[in-house]
Amino acid sequence: MTRVVVTGIGTVTAAGSGGGRSADGLWDGVRSGKRAVREITRFDPAPFRSRVAAEVDGFDACNFMDAKQARRLDRFAQFACASGRMALDDARLVLNGEANEAAVYVGSALGGIAYAEAQHVRFMAGGMRAVDPALALAVFGGSGATALALGLDIRGPAVGNANSCASGAIAVGEAFRLIRSGGAMVALAGGAEAPLAPLTFGAFTAIRAMSTHNETPREACRPFDERRDGFVMGEGAAILVLEELGHALRRDAPIYAEVIGYGTTNDAYHATAPRPDGSEAARAMHIALRDASVQPEQVGYVNAHGSSTPLGDRAEALAIQTVFGDRSGAVPVSGTKPLYGHPLGASGAIEAAIVCLALTNGALPPSLNRVSAAVDTPEAALALVQDGTAYSSAEWALSNSFGFGGINACLAFRKWDGSGRSSN
Repeated sequence: MTRVVVTGIGTVTAAGSGGGRSADGLWDGVRSGKRAVREITRFDPAPFRSRVAAEVDGFDACNFMDAKQARRLDRFAQFACASGRMALDDARLVLNGEANEAAVYVGSALGGIAYAEAQHVRFMAGGMRAVDPALALAVFGGSGATALALGLDIRGPAVGNANSCASGAIAVGEAFRLIRSGGAMVALAGGAEAPLAPLTFGAFTAIRAMSTHNETPREACRPFDERRDGFVMGEGAAILVLEELGHALRRDAPIYAEVIGYGTTNDAYHATAPRPDGSEAARAMHIALRDASVQPEQVGYVNAHGSSTPLGDRAEALAIQTVFGDRSGAVPVSGTKPLYGHPLGASGAIEAAIVCLALTNGALPPSLNRVSAAVDTPEAALALVQDGTAYSSAEWALSNSFGFGGINACLAFRKWDGSGRSSN
């Protein structure tokens, strides 16, 4: 069977950004436990119940593209293009002569909605003459994928998806399937999101989905903690370079990890609430494991979706217990969103990148802000990683992503042992 490896990572997150194999950027933020959640500065949050978010500071799109292109793109597409370029540089990959054999898959729950919101304000004040003529091209959901393909001259499939908070994971999973089936040799895959605008933000506060721990922003995102009260919105992106193994080995590419499985299901239960027993989330995990030919007892780490919502964390804890059974209290689990918030459709890609970095570096990221869980609850039984500096020998890992609409996705990864074959 065709095998697929991760050879490059590029990220833009509130906890750290960049590409490269050093401890800079995202991994440095993860290891140091940097929590980037704070009171919103992008707009006045005073009218809202929730007033905290994880904002990306200091991002300049013109570091990755010319000013003309930057003006035509929404911030989420700028993030996608920047992360894609960093990932390609990290992979030391030049696509000259291979443009037809490469693909782009980028997920985003909301696409350019924040830019549309800003343009609507201009429209109300000055009519159509005040509106950016490129508005229609800037806001459609596929603009992240198509802008990245255009900027890098990638002529294979360019696919955008809007599968809520599982979008980034699904993009990676579908790109994995494409390469494994022989449809491409290389894919840039991940997610991008930039939802921090007043109406967009307010829409999520209206359904009471977000945390109101406004007095202690750094502690507002509390995966699996009994005091959790909702997610913390963030922004960001992550793009992974996926390659067919032979292609990567022929060019002596650096390899982070091997993608070995992917599963996706739908709860078919409720638009926003997960199926209470977590059964379909568990089935997505089972499908990923079966796809990978890996048994649950082999898994050494789970990066949880861990959104910090009361119902979501409970359902995920039940799903983990279903998959691992009696061993569920011994499998290391972490929810990393306290570090960079919940950038919706980008989260699954960011967390896939974290899993690859964790396997590469032999260390697991901490799950912050969990003080306690009610006795005899599924959350209480999880073996949450508390020490972000501890060594880990995990060789197989899962990354979970679950979203509105009942969408579940799970990715399975294997540590690369550096010998031209994967650990097994």
